[in-house]
Amino acid sequence: MSSETIIPIFPLGLVLLPQKSLPLHIFEDRYKQMINTCLANDKVFGIVFFSGKQFKTIGCTARIIDILKRYDDGRMDIITKGENRFSIKALFEKKPYMEARVEFFDDQPIENSELEPSQKMARSCIQLLKQINAMTAQYSDADFNDRLDPKAVSFLAAACDGFSYQEKQRFLEMTVTVNRLQKAARALEQLAHRLTITREIERIIGGNGNLPTSLKEGV
Repeated sequence: MSSETIIPIFPLGLVLLPQKSLPLHIFEDRYKQMINTCLANDKVFGIVFFSGKQFKTIGCTARIIDILKRYDDGRMDIITKGENRFSIKALFEKKPYMEARVEFFDDQPIENSELEPSQKMARSCIQLLKQINAMTAQYSDADFNDRLDPKAVSFLAAACDGFSYQEKQRFLEMTVTVNRLQKAARALEQLAHRLTITREIERIIGGNGNLPTSLKEGV
């Protein structure tokens, strides 16, 4: 995938990932106009991570898949879903909201030599996500279906709430599926360990308050 087009840009303090659902409350006049234009023309808009001082030049398009509520003053509650990643090439401020000329990009094709390792890591990520989900309930059973390919699993893992927005941005920018899976698997292992320790401490606090020797010694 390598094509350029002009799309509206919505800077937000979060990272949207491909295939990830994102609810939004639209209340600013300029973004009401932007969303209404997208709805009228069945167009996507781009979400980029805004830190409060600057925004990233790599983001993900969002397609509006449902309107939950319209308010009398024009505000809206909508559900969007991440689609394609893009890199901003030029910005335009001719309208109340920002627009950009963007170039779309995708992961590099998985080499034959990488296919088996990537599938193995994908299965490992799914198992770690299920372990984490038993403690966080972030995902639904439908998220863990057998039809997920390695790239889809890598973004499912990247969407884990245990990762910071900076970490999610790095996942978004990566273009080698196997590398994203490797990084996600290592991070998920650490996250699963921390959550297990936290849950054990919470259980103890609710019990007799005595920490096991392994936890006292940091084992």
